[in-house]
Formats: sequence, C-alpha cells, structure tokens
Amino acid sequence: MRKSLLFVPFILVFTVPGAFGQQDPMFTNYFFNKLIFNPAVAGSDGHLTAHLIHRSQWLGIEGAPTTQSLSVHSPLNNERIGLGLSVVNDNFGASGTLDISTAYAYRFPVGENMNLSVGLQAGLGNWRGNWSKLTLEDATDEVFSENLNTWLPNFGAGAYLSGERFFLGAGCPRILEYDLRESDGGTPYYAKNYRHYYSIIGAAFPLGSEQLVFRPSALLKSTGLFSKLRKYSSRNEISSPTELDIDLSFFFRQVFWIGMAYRTALELGDSSNDSADLWTAFYFRNGLRLGAAYDLTLSKLNKVNNGSFEVMAGYEFNIKIKRVASPRYF
Repeated sequence: MRKSLLFVPFILVFTVPGAFGQQDPMFTNYFFNKLIFNPAVAGSDGHLTAHLIHRSQWLGIEGAPTTQSLSVHSPLNNERIGLGLSVVNDNFGASGTLDISTAYAYRFPVGENMNLSVGLQAGLGNWRGNWSKLTLEDATDEVFSENLNTWLPNFGAGAYLSGERFFLGAGCPRILEYDLRESDGGTPYYAKNYRHYYSIIGAAFPLGSEQLVFRPSALLKSTGLFSKLRKYSSRNEISSPTELDIDLSFFFRQVFWIGMAYRTALELGDSSNDSADLWTAFYFRNGLRLGAAYDLTLSKLNKVNNGSFEVMAGYEFNIKIKRVASPRYF
C-alpha cells in the first residue's frame, strides 16, 4: 500500500476545510486512567496511584496510531485536596501530539461515604507533523510544504461524584481551541484542535458476596452534544461522531477482573459499530496491577487490520489491601 494512502484519515482531520474528527486518543481501559480526561479524579483513590498504558491501534496497518499514557495522583494529608500529573503521547503516521498536564482537585463530603470533587488542570500540548515521512504524488503540494511543531498552553475542568459502589463524572481536559494551520491563499487548508467533552458513569453490585462483583460502566466522548449540530463560522459543517463506550465487567475474589466492552460512533439517525472489546486485569496484594485488552474492529477497517491491543501496569502505593473493609472498585 502506498504511504500516501495511509494518511488519508490525517489529511481529513487536519488539512481539508470543514472536515473534522475526534482528536483525543481512545482507551479500552479508560477507568484506569480517568485522570487524563477529568482532573477532579485526582486523589479519589485515597492514596498515591500510578498507571501506565500502551495502546497499538489497528494492528497490521502501517502508520496506525500508537498511544502511551501515564497518570499519577494522590490526596494530600488532609485528604480534601488531590494533586495529579498526566502525560499522553499519541503518534499517527507522520503526525502526533504530546500532552502534559497537572491537576488539582478539592473534595466535599456530600453524604454518607460519598464525595463530590471539583478539579482544574493546566498544561502544555505539542502538535507535530513531519511531512518528510509522507510519499506525496505532488511534491510541491503547499499543504505539506512546512512541518508542524507547536506548543500550546491549555487548561481544563471537571467534576467527579464517587462513593463505595458508584461514580459519576464529567470533564473537559482542554478548554481552549487553537488554529493550528490556515492557508493565506491558493489551495485552501485548515487545521484546528477542538474541545472534547467526557461523561462517565459506573456502579458496583456484589453478587451474593464481595467475592464476586458486577461493574457496569459507560463513557461518552464528544466534541459537542451531537457534532452534526455544530458548525464552524462560515466553513463547511463539522462532522465528528460522538463516541460511546459500554463496559460490563466482573471482579473475582478482589483479585481478578474480566470485562467485555462495546464501542460505537453515536449520531442522530446514523450510528455505527466500531469495536467489540475484551479485557482483563490482576490485582496483586502488594498494590501492583497488570492488565491487557484486545479490540476486535467491527467497522469496514476490519478488512485491513487485526484489531487493537492495550497493555496496562499500575501501582497503588502504601495500600494494605487485607485491611480494607470496603475494597475500591473504580
């Protein structure tokens, strides 16, 4: 396959006027790194927690996305204030982004064993495009005449309600939108980073005892309520699918997770299947977590790829699991 064809999705998102798509990377194990899309999560585990995830998207396609995320957060001594750090590196062929953010959260008790957190984050994002990696049919194409490498400051906000068996949250990790590229004349091209919104909900239901727990959860990610209702000034209509992830998982003996998930592009009258996912994770008594996930592609891309794969490693510091009366499920 010619390299010039491999970057059609990138060209559609970043250079063609009016075209637009989800720019933030996706994760199947999103509940292990909620901090990257909601700063109010900082400190919610009650102790220092760190998670590292690597994702390889669309195995078998040259130049397909690969993503790494690191999230670290902890409450302070008074347990009302939480601090966090998140780093997300995303590569897609000749393009990529790097986001580094710090988070601050403050928790309010709102009932028995329930807390409401509000959070703010501040950080820097790097947007890059190295067009020398492309094989172009027209070497003089002005769209690819100059490489892209820019650092942009941003800030975000979120809210997170959590208890022993329930959580609900909403966040916008990068509120500011920037023009990344815009032509001065001639062939029109345009690139912009867009604001993304995340909503998440989940609950835990013991089935007979704490030795078997059922946990359903869902994540909604969008650039608006429904993106087809949005337009950008005088440009063409923006077309970006709202993404819905539905997850059903079971926790065995407070040690072993196994889950199934379904991801779809959700639009008014025009939804589409994206992937069916399977994941697993192990909790060790010393606080170590290890996990993996596999996504089976359901869209037309399944003809040219072998699915997507994630691996996860995490650690909960200074946690004495045997002494925890009510284990955490989120």
